[in-house]
Amino acid sequence: MKKTFILTILLLTVCIDASAERKFNAYAIGFYNLENLFDTIHDKGKNDFEYLPSAAGKWNTMKYTSKLKNMSRVLAEMGTDLLSKDGCAIIGVSEVENARVLTDLCNQPVLKARNMQFIHVEGPDRRGVDCAMLYNPKFFTPDRVVLHRYVPELEKDSTYKTRGFLAISGTLAGEHIAVIVNHWPSRFATGFYRESAGRQVRAVKDSLLKADPDVKIFIMGDMNDDPFNDSMAKALGAHREIADVEDGGLWNPWWNILASEGRGTLAYNGSWNLFDQIVMNSNLIDRDGTKNYATLEYFEHNIFSRDYLLQQDGKYKGNPLRTKAGGAWLNGFSDHLPVVVYLLKEKKTATIQD
Repeated sequence: MKKTFILTILLLTVCIDASAERKFNAYAIGFYNLENLFDTIHDKGKNDFEYLPSAAGKWNTMKYTSKLKNMSRVLAEMGTDLLSKDGCAIIGVSEVENARVLTDLCNQPVLKARNMQFIHVEGPDRRGVDCAMLYNPKFFTPDRVVLHRYVPELEKDSTYKTRGFLAISGTLAGEHIAVIVNHWPSRFATGFYRESAGRQVRAVKDSLLKADPDVKIFIMGDMNDDPFNDSMAKALGAHREIADVEDGGLWNPWWNILASEGRGTLAYNGSWNLFDQIVMNSNLIDRDGTKNYATLEYFEHNIFSRDYLLQQDGKYKGNPLRTKAGGAWLNGFSDHLPVVVYLLKEKKTATIQD
């Protein structure tokens, strides 16, 4: 699709000399916690009983179908703030029950029109929620998928099971990238368990860099911690400022959004947290201030928000509009807002296209 007008705005924003007539492709990468995307069928071994027609909340086909429609609307609109038609090339998601719900999701008309595909590996989580990744094959080609299991670091937790770390490698814009999709242990557990997750994901990142020092890595997910918590800042090692990022290190662009602007992706007791993050390694960021974009490089990031994603009145006005709350079905979306990062790469041909 032609993006001449939109990308012209991008060129002005990054202050590249117009006389050079440099043109760029733009790509969007997103993450969204889908808040309990369960079907209506019991999966053996999973604690999915809350999402059955026989449950107190009477989760049924009508509600499930509406949930799919609502989720697909958001997923299709993510990335369209700058890329008006194609949206995101890649979207990590969490809280999906199985491959069946992902098939139903990708068959929703707005996603099917883009031929969106999914990658999913069934994990060990006792409640039955997994991470997955949606992608547009027009832009991204996967070549390797690994679910790294969460390994308990305490002997007393030898039987502890939770979501793993879904690592997908492939090609975007002709370059080797890797995406690690996460859903770290909830805040019902102490910070130690999320710090453990941070250490384990850092080891996955280091192994990817050892295999290919030029790989461009996105670590995304619902971390159940804010950017300044020890799990993110110390265990994972994601820095607040680009200037502090070492070779092979990580930058967390969401830190300043929460700490300096007070904006987040989920609300609790009247204040915002920013658990949903996309962290990038040093190969994706401009550490010397040149903004060259000769290779795939970070350009911008935002929390994706629309009025329809927020409660418009009542006690929780301004909070994310959930699917259900207090036993009542709200026909909403999720208790989290999505996040998106945008990338640019110089285009060598004369036509600006995605």
